Amino acid sequence: MAHLTVSVEYGIHCLLWLISADDKPLSSRDLAELQGISPSFLAKIFPKLEKAGIVAASEGVRGGYRLARAPEDITFLDVVDAIEGDKPLFDCQEIRGRCAVFGERPPSWATSGVCAVHATMMRAEKAMRAVLAQETLASVAGTFGRKAPQEFSDDVARWMQDRFSARASTRTARSR
Repeated sequence: MAHLTVSVEYGIHCLLWLISADDKPLSSRDLAELQGISPSFLAKIFPKLEKAGIVAASEGVRGGYRLARAPEDITFLDVVDAIEGDKPLFDCQEIRGRCAVFGERPPSWATSGVCAVHATMMRAEKAMRAVLAQETLASVAGTFGRKAPQEFSDDVARWMQDRFSARASTRTARSR
């Protein structure tokens, strides 16, 4: 889990929007437009989420993405690992053995055991992963739902319905 990129933030926000879509698929383009971000950037995130079994894609004009599992079964750690990969937060370079005063060969006392810096970083990563594993999309969606006024939820629901309707009318016009 190297430095967490903005892809994780966008991915989580998209997944939270999918919760509110009532199991209707949303395209990555719709989700990008809803959040004011680049559709091409977001299009790179969804295949990773799909491969991890977090979202499922549906084909066709009304296609898009849905959650593949219940929101309470998707942790933030699942999302982070899907998007960023399971990389370590810290990559120890064993600097402790490179001190100029050691010459060609560092003494064994300098390099024996686990590096104290590395051990500290490993504890920090373990704690962060534990917190991310406890937090689910459902728990965060509940917090967000309590914060936003009902009018906002209604506006988003109308916006999403307009997108579904527009895709349906496009499909009808093409089949004529």
